[in-house]
Amino acid sequence: MYAQSISRLISILNELRTRCPWDKKQTIHSLRPQTIEELYELTDAIENERWMDIKEELGDMLLHLLFYSKIAEEQGQFTFGEVIETVSNKLVSRHPHIYESVAVKDEEEVKRNWEKIKLKEGKKSVLAGIPHAMPAMIKALRIQEKAKQIGFEWDHIHQVKAKVMEEFDELQLAINNSDADHIEDEMGDVFFALVNYARFASVDPEKALERTNKKFIRRFQYIESIASQKGLDLELMSLEEMDALWNEAKTKELNQSI
Repeated sequence: MYAQSISRLISILNELRTRCPWDKKQTIHSLRPQTIEELYELTDAIENERWMDIKEELGDMLLHLLFYSKIAEEQGQFTFGEVIETVSNKLVSRHPHIYESVAVKDEEEVKRNWEKIKLKEGKKSVLAGIPHAMPAMIKALRIQEKAKQIGFEWDHIHQVKAKVMEEFDELQLAINNSDADHIEDEMGDVFFALVNYARFASVDPEKALERTNKKFIRRFQYIESIASQKGLDLELMSLEEMDALWNEAKTKELNQSI
């Protein structure tokens, strides 16, 4: 069933590539920003567990995978079939505990073996493969996770907390000295340490921050709504007046009434 559906999609893409002016002019570079947009749309759908939207966005992502492969085939680089074979071979080689006689005791050992195999495949660093364009917070988390696989890791969460406080003190010193470049450097260290702290607390820092973003938007829009109902101009309201509405929104949330 899947083969027939994929064949139909490939056939449609081939026809569009030949006959549609927009599809004919696309390159791997022109598709790149659209692929990023599609990935974020998929991420939003997953975050909100909108299953029908997830289905649609997965289709869009599959189309992009086929489109890149089509362009590569036109340029004599590789085919979609080779893409599938490459990832299949990779999965087999990196799961020796499934396809060979290697024994593992838990998930962490699987991850450590994965990184060791990647080094044997020719990777020069355990940090190789982390995309330069990856959002900074997610990149920090991936760096820390990979470093952990070779033992570069704190033993206890209280050590990580101490590191957060140390970095915050260094940031405050830079602020006191009004050193802009040093402030930026130390601010980055604080963020990196906080990501590590979140990881030790078994919290996804990206998800946690997005949760707070949504909470802020929800409460701020409550302030806007109440101000509008009362005929008040937000720009003319004092911080104390807006903060009172903020606390009102917070209380309503706690009472599950908004």
